[in-house]
Amino acid sequence: MNGAELLIKAAVEADIEYCFANPGTTEMPLVAAMESEPRFRPVLTMFEGVCTGAADGYGRVAGRPAMTLTHLGPGFANGIANLHNARRANTPIVNVIGDHASWHVNYDPPLASDIHSLANPVSKWVRTSKTAESVAADFVDAVNAAWQPSGAISTLVLPMDLQAKPIEHPLAAGHVKAPVRRFFSDGVDAVAQKIKAGKRLVFIVGDNGVTEAGLRAAGRLAQLPNVKMFAETFPRISHRGGGLPDLDRLPYFPEVAIKELDQYDEVVCAGVPEPISYFGYEGLPSRLAEQDRLVVLAEVGHDVVGAMEALADAVSAPAFVELQGELVMPDADAELTPQSIGQVVSAGLPHDCIVSVEGGTCGYPFFTASAHAVKHRVITNTGGAIGQGIPAGFGAALAEPGNTVICLQSDGSAQYTIQTLWSIARENLPIVILIAANHRYGILQNELRRYGVTEFGPQSLSLTELDKPKVDWQSLAKAYGVDSTAVKTNAELARALKTGTDSKAPFLIEMCL
Repeated sequence: MNGAELLIKAAVEADIEYCFANPGTTEMPLVAAMESEPRFRPVLTMFEGVCTGAADGYGRVAGRPAMTLTHLGPGFANGIANLHNARRANTPIVNVIGDHASWHVNYDPPLASDIHSLANPVSKWVRTSKTAESVAADFVDAVNAAWQPSGAISTLVLPMDLQAKPIEHPLAAGHVKAPVRRFFSDGVDAVAQKIKAGKRLVFIVGDNGVTEAGLRAAGRLAQLPNVKMFAETFPRISHRGGGLPDLDRLPYFPEVAIKELDQYDEVVCAGVPEPISYFGYEGLPSRLAEQDRLVVLAEVGHDVVGAMEALADAVSAPAFVELQGELVMPDADAELTPQSIGQVVSAGLPHDCIVSVEGGTCGYPFFTASAHAVKHRVITNTGGAIGQGIPAGFGAALAEPGNTVICLQSDGSAQYTIQTLWSIARENLPIVILIAANHRYGILQNELRRYGVTEFGPQSLSLTELDKPKVDWQSLAKAYGVDSTAVKTNAELARALKTGTDSKAPFLIEMCL
């Protein structure tokens, strides 16, 4: 057995189900070693940002880490943007990076780089294996570092010569320990006292607090006087529909969020960090609420569900009552708008499907409309680095084989990791990709208006328009092996969405706006 075979064996024993890979020369011993272990499942992607985005989506849905395999520092660097998103989502991921042979790297070959400096900003744990005998122990340490209650990213750098070296007496590896969440009564007691004292409280709920059990507890608390419930602006995975309470997301723009939070005496953080504006705008505070108004019910990684259930019991909150209401449907023959897309897609969701949302064009209208849809889950872009939506949907589909995943995607951000279509087609997954094709960067045009630009000149348009030339989405889908269609009306979208979900195969729908 060599070092690479030892690592693959350790991965299988740690219940690593998938390895999202884009290997190169320095990973060839690992690729060869995979042949000896049929329980190990490598998944090839054509870009490292797809590897890391897929590992993020898988981890959010499966609740355990996947592995990525990338090539040296430059290959890993290609995946950093989606690792940034995964870090913000507290997703457990184990990265393995092949490095130059230890006897070769000091010559500064062309692809040599400071891998630790690249990995540190997006990793809680980074290590380079020093001996072949320690490879399995190092890998188990990496899994344990990632699979924490709060979720984390670990990165193991593995020199090529250690992968290939025969091993007779490997070091004993530790055991992988599944994380255990706990809640602390101090937070529950503090918030309960404030509710009993008649304080006006607004909750921001995240982490596992937006699972079905957490939302049921939130629904009980929301019936109390002087209590308002929000989900965090970009939850890592939020349960919706099926009678669950409608926890609207905290507004994105700071002035709107501040106005909402200022109506209450205190802000209760339930599985979220301190609420901070995504960007700094002159004249607006970075903090959305003053620190002396913040109360912590549960930290990220705590048992947020348990804390909210204990709080509801402590204040004798009413029993949970299912949300009542029906979807409002648009005129079938009318042309598509972001609002009508949200309504039509909500109406066409299969039960318990997963929706990966990226892009402001249709994301918020869909989230609003989906409160009365069938039960489903929504993945959002936690870190703001675009190019996450389709890879995350790809990973989510592998986490629940056979379940339908819908990627509600803006056209500009889709291009960052469009290579995912090839991997989706290769795995023949039941993923429907909805492209909101307005052929512009709408968010940037909104930000220009906020900056004070009232009329867009040729330079502004050249940096925010995507229509010269327009992307031919159907040709692009065909090139990657995915069937597709284009729709312009609400009725056409409804029919196409049903065709896509019924097919249980990859399908792309261009929504012409």
